[in-house]
Amino acid sequence: LRLVQPNAEQHLKWNPDQARILFQRQLDLTRDGSPADMTIWPETAVPYLLEFSPEVAPIITAASGGNKVAIGIQRVEGDRGWNSLRVLEGEGALTATYDKFHLVPFGEYMPMGDLLQEWFGIGAFAAQVGNGYSAGTGPQVLDLGPELGSVLPLICYEAVFPQIPRGASVRPDWMLQITNDAWFGTLTGPFQHFEQARMRAIEQGLPLIRVANTGVTAVIDARGRVVQALPFGTAGYLDVPSVPGALGVTPYAVWGEGPAIVAILMLFGLSGWRRRPGVA
Repeated sequence: LRLVQPNAEQHLKWNPDQARILFQRQLDLTRDGSPADMTIWPETAVPYLLEFSPEVAPIITAASGGNKVAIGIQRVEGDRGWNSLRVLEGEGALTATYDKFHLVPFGEYMPMGDLLQEWFGIGAFAAQVGNGYSAGTGPQVLDLGPELGSVLPLICYEAVFPQIPRGASVRPDWMLQITNDAWFGTLTGPFQHFEQARMRAIEQGLPLIRVANTGVTAVIDARGRVVQALPFGTAGYLDVPSVPGALGVTPYAVWGEGPAIVAILMLFGLSGWRRRPGVA
């Protein structure tokens, strides 16, 4: 794998002139040296829509020598839009799509926004008329072929929720988080987010590949150990010879929080128990 970290500052990310520069930076990082089996760009790394700019996909795969490129990109259908991960290969063929489904309230969508549109005709907050992202259908495992195996994508803060990996219909070979933590600058946010993502690897016994716009971009093994990482706040790429192996199915993957909830209830029960006084 090749993990691309463009280090696009948030206030420049959507500037039309800077967008072209940052897009070219990612192409150059993808093209450098020998092509990887798959190159991965972070969340919303592409400032264009494939639906309106079909020439973009062949440009991206040309930089990878026709090999797979997983990109963070927005997509649209009619008036709706999604925050997505899409896999391109060959001469720009689209082979897989995952839509983020656990959206950030007030950031990616407005709670009750679609109902306000349906009930009162107020469309200012409605995702169904393009004023916010729509949610995807849920956790999805993508088959990347025999060399790369199957992967569970997580977009941004979806990696904070342990229930999401447990909700997948099948157990993947590895997990992939793409994110844009430039919102948090150089404060504690990107590093807290990174540590939370490591917990998902430990809980599931699965390796996690993490690709972030400004960092932390890293390879985490199935025990939560950082195997490789890029320096924070720099533009560059990390070549990963192979994805670390998975462990067996963990107790958490099977039972989730169930045993902990039972233990807590038992402690509450014991704390409330009182011995009856003896009868004289």
